[in-house]
Amino acid sequence: MTDNTPEEIDADAKVTVTFKELGLDLKILKALDDLGYVNPTPIQAKAIPAALQQRDVLGIAQTGTGKTGAFTLPTMHKLAKGRARARMPRCVIVCPTRELAAQVAKDVEAYGKYLKLEMALLIGGVSFAEQDRKLMKGVDILIATPGRLIDQFERGKILMTGVQTLIVDEADRMLDMGFIPDIEKIFDMTPFTRQVLFFSATMPSEIKRLVDQFLHQPVSIQIARKNMTAKTVTQRIVRMPSSDAKQKRTALRWIIDKEDVDNGIIFCNRKRDVDIVAKSLNVHGHDAAPIHGDLAQSLRTETLNRFRNGEIKYLVASDVAARGLDVPTVSHVFNYDVPNHSEDYVHRIGRTGRAGRKGDAIMLVARLDEGNYNDILNLIKVKEIEEMEIPGIEDFPKDAGGRKRRGGRDGGKGRGRRDDKRGGRNRGQRDDGSYHDNISSTDKVSKPKRKSSKRKSEEPVESTEAPRKKEARKPAERRRPAPRRKPAPGRDKPKDIETKSAPEEEAPKPKRERSSSRRRAAPGKKKAPTKTVEEKKEQAPKREPRSRSRSNDKPREEAEPKSRNSRNSSRKSSSNRNSDSKKSVQKSKPGKTPFGDDIPDFLKF
Repeated sequence: MTDNTPEEIDADAKVTVTFKELGLDLKILKALDDLGYVNPTPIQAKAIPAALQQRDVLGIAQTGTGKTGAFTLPTMHKLAKGRARARMPRCVIVCPTRELAAQVAKDVEAYGKYLKLEMALLIGGVSFAEQDRKLMKGVDILIATPGRLIDQFERGKILMTGVQTLIVDEADRMLDMGFIPDIEKIFDMTPFTRQVLFFSATMPSEIKRLVDQFLHQPVSIQIARKNMTAKTVTQRIVRMPSSDAKQKRTALRWIIDKEDVDNGIIFCNRKRDVDIVAKSLNVHGHDAAPIHGDLAQSLRTETLNRFRNGEIKYLVASDVAARGLDVPTVSHVFNYDVPNHSEDYVHRIGRTGRAGRKGDAIMLVARLDEGNYNDILNLIKVKEIEEMEIPGIEDFPKDAGGRKRRGGRDGGKGRGRRDDKRGGRNRGQRDDGSYHDNISSTDKVSKPKRKSSKRKSEEPVESTEAPRKKEARKPAERRRPAPRRKPAPGRDKPKDIETKSAPEEEAPKPKRERSSSRRRAAPGKKKAPTKTVEEKKEQAPKREPRSRSRSNDKPREEAEPKSRNSRNSSRKSSSNRNSDSKKSVQKSKPGKTPFGDDIPDFLKF
């Protein structure tokens, strides 16, 4: 039979049943006796019997109502018999923050000190090697944050097939931190037959969806408070004339000096303000230490231990420490900022007035905080909170002047930089003036250069470009092969000149002309006949067109013996070249004529 509507119980309701009557293990009862606990809280009195019956439990309760004992005590009772296997935890407790996980681990150690149960804390900031060693030994109760639990599961260090009980604490906080997809993944990793104990302070629509999806016929228990805050906490506010940061820090120090503070927690909305407020208190003689999510886990743990031991009087914290801190002796809670979420106000001031002690909660409220302040009043169902007056608060120093000074420092640096830049600009203006003068002077100098330059094709390009580009194009002299190519159309004249010159000194020139003639004349067979002049004379009349073209070149035929002698001498001097090797090949075949036929016998002399 499903419980559609949760059973609503007053948080201050008297409970007559004892832990012994709930049927818990004797070793657990002995540990509770050592702690001085005899009667359970209302949520413990309802949740423990349902959990012992293997029912899923949905607990809706605020911080400080005993939720930790409501899910740890029945779970430890069930796990008292049996032993865990390596890498297979029997119970998994998922917490949103490291501090809350560490607090739950501390309670588990206290409740199970007479039980032979292995417990491991799986949170970020701790080395994987140490956690792996504990997991390999076998863990009965594994307390973890969602991210590290999924990491170890994906690394194959945890097997979730042996989980008998899955506990989710502060589910609404996980929703705020964006852990809902991780929680869904953790539910899918565990067996379908596991027992689920699900606790949350509020029930938004997303949390209701998780409950409907993963809990089976749960026993719903809701702890209702009339004022949502403990009666032992005295609440006051201070109206700030502005949201100036320095004025708020001055007002906070004034309150601390006037109040009888044993120790206190100061809550800020932003991590940056946590560091600034802690530093301000230390500068003015107050022992304070910051704690927020950006600090290393070892430092956060050390800071909490020092605060519990009394070594630190003031703990400046963000909302990451609002839940899970269990320090019964906190006398004051200061809200340096009005929380953005009204539920966070209840969790913040719940750090004081615990275990029947009296506590004070003071909050600084500026004009910009009126919207959040009204949400808090609607949540706790109170028309107004008592105001605390600080004489002369309007005259407290402001960061406006400090900003000017700081801006003056920064601005002084910035102005100095600006002055330097301006000076640079002034110098740049002077330099620019001289630079432009130099440009005009360079233009005047460059004009005669253009007139005197022989390259007429590049003058218009140089006139339109800056002098620097002109310098970059100076290597254009490499592009002057054009004048060398001009004598290419008249190849015959240079050949006549070359034949008259000395054979050894100008041997490379005819080679260049021959290479160019090879490119222009396709077959290159005109220069192949190098045998004898008499052979050419006798073969010329056979084909009149070719002989006519060659009859016009009679001086060339007469000059061929000389060029032949020069070529023979060049072969002797440069025998390693490719062109000479080809000629030597042609010389080795004397039986071929320019027309490809063998020489007849009557032509041989």
